[in-house]
Amino acid sequence: MINIIVNSDPRYNVNKAGIRAIAAQVFKKGGIIGKIELGINIVGDRKMHELNRKYRGINSTTDILSFALEDYNQANLAHIPRIGFVASPDKWLRLGDIVISYPQALEDASMDAISVDEEIKTLVEHGLGHLLGIHHH
Repeated sequence: MINIIVNSDPRYNVNKAGIRAIAAQVFKKGGIIGKIELGINIVGDRKMHELNRKYRGINSTTDILSFALEDYNQANLAHIPRIGFVASPDKWLRLGDIVISYPQALEDASMDAISVDEEIKTLVEHGLGHLLGIHHH
């Protein structure tokens, strides 16, 4: 069972079901199964700026941040005996959260001549990749 929790600032018209479907596709494509929880949050630039400054020391906004709660590379998804910082008693792998700036996604989509939904799809895939251990070089 995969639980994908999508939260959005009410000012932003986002397709929550579509966002859940994108994340589910990434899990399916990777053959990732089990009791997994993921949070996806759509916020404004002020909140994203604050998070970027607090957690990365960068005093500006950004399009996406990923916050790992548990280390996917340490998890054995078949049995999930050892995961992350704290092994949860309910045996759920809580990957963490992806935070997306809607204004930045809108701006990036406009520059790339694509829909904001398509840009959010790309950002969700990218952020989930980070939570699953795929990082930039």
